[in-house]
Amino acid sequence: MQALLTELASLLGNDDLLTEPADCWPYGCDNSRRQLSPIAVAFAREHAQVAEIVRSCARHGVAITARGRGTGTAGAAVPAPGALCLSFERMNRIIDIIPGDRIAIVQPGVMNGELQSACAAHGLFWPPDPSSAAYCSVGGNLACNAAGPRAIRYGTARENTLGLLAVSGTGDSLRTGCYTSKGVVGYDLTRLVIGSEGTLALITEATLKLCNIPEARHTLRAAFVDFAAAARALTRVMATPLGVSALEFMDRHAVALIKDLPGIDLPARAGALLIVELDGPRSAMQSEVAALRRALTDDGTLEVRVARSDTQREELWAARKALSPALRNIAPDKINEDVVVPVSKMPKLLEILDSLATRHGITMVNFGHAGNGNIHVNLLTDFGRAGERDKARKCLAQVFEAVLLLQGTLSGEHGIGYDKREFLGLEIEPAALALMKKIKQQFDPAGILNPDKLFVPTQSPPASPAN
Repeated sequence: MQALLTELASLLGNDDLLTEPADCWPYGCDNSRRQLSPIAVAFAREHAQVAEIVRSCARHGVAITARGRGTGTAGAAVPAPGALCLSFERMNRIIDIIPGDRIAIVQPGVMNGELQSACAAHGLFWPPDPSSAAYCSVGGNLACNAAGPRAIRYGTARENTLGLLAVSGTGDSLRTGCYTSKGVVGYDLTRLVIGSEGTLALITEATLKLCNIPEARHTLRAAFVDFAAAARALTRVMATPLGVSALEFMDRHAVALIKDLPGIDLPARAGALLIVELDGPRSAMQSEVAALRRALTDDGTLEVRVARSDTQREELWAARKALSPALRNIAPDKINEDVVVPVSKMPKLLEILDSLATRHGITMVNFGHAGNGNIHVNLLTDFGRAGERDKARKCLAQVFEAVLLLQGTLSGEHGIGYDKREFLGLEIEPAALALMKKIKQQFDPAGILNPDKLFVPTQSPPASPAN
């Protein structure tokens, strides 16, 4: 081990290598609440350094866990036992923005919010907009194919990335994709690497596809007596040709949690919310807002509010933004999942979730991206109480079974990491799973890139309240 650390110190310098346990400790966790300290933390600044770090670790048989800003919730950035943490936070340059081609070329440590600000100066934006945009990295977005509310109209990270520069588990450099929006030369390795959670290759540069900032944007918030009424409205909205760029929902448990908070002005009978955004040409907005208001209204609608300014828009979004802090205050522990079902089956899933919450005696709060059927299922519990951990895990397994029965998927954007790997075989058939493992072996024959993620573990995972 000392030989590896000596090599890394020579390559990086002492300022870009942490070896003291107290310094390494913060790099042993992510938002999953798991914790396992790495043997050291290396900060790369250039592609060539990443390639050399991988080659050194391969020679010494040391695993590597890549890390952006640690905002992931599935444990993908938590090091495997005895692993090196390779942090990309100092590899944070926007290499170029080319407005004429509507592309940005960036290093993985660039934060999403910083990229958006730089692109906005050219009248452009990168569509992925997770709720952690202010402090999550582009590399992390690509690692788990994060998207956010705008995915309903603009797609996920996969649809908005043209190419990558990456390093395989052998230390070889891989240039995937191209600089153009059309290209069918060879296999699509770009889309394969995106969402692979650092298990196939380490992304060192990305060529991102940008969009023009729309002329106008309007936000509406509709309150309903229950989710059945909200679901009817959702169906009507999805059937329109309107330029809907975000469509969020909150169920009755989420509404009950925040409606009495200061600054949250909701009807007393509110049992569900939809927050809808439109964007497009300014000349079309008046008629589109009117059409959207009609689509949101029936006898189960309590009110529809339209934001007429940026200030009013923030006020309408305040209910959604208040939810996550409120969740942290009402239970010691939380299991946060992001399952997806076809939009038409959301009402059935929410009905099943209510039934499971009652059966297991667990508080469950559900909200998310209604336009994609992406539901953030939050199981609130206290693992300090006897039997609560097992009860929550049994409930979670039944949630996943219900999702798959409704032709859904177990993760929309949080990834698999440590937390869902035991359930992977429920969704992916044995032949496909075997092929995935063979692909992993081709990219990373020594198995040093983020081992024990995605697939069934070969050793015990780090401690977690949810485990």
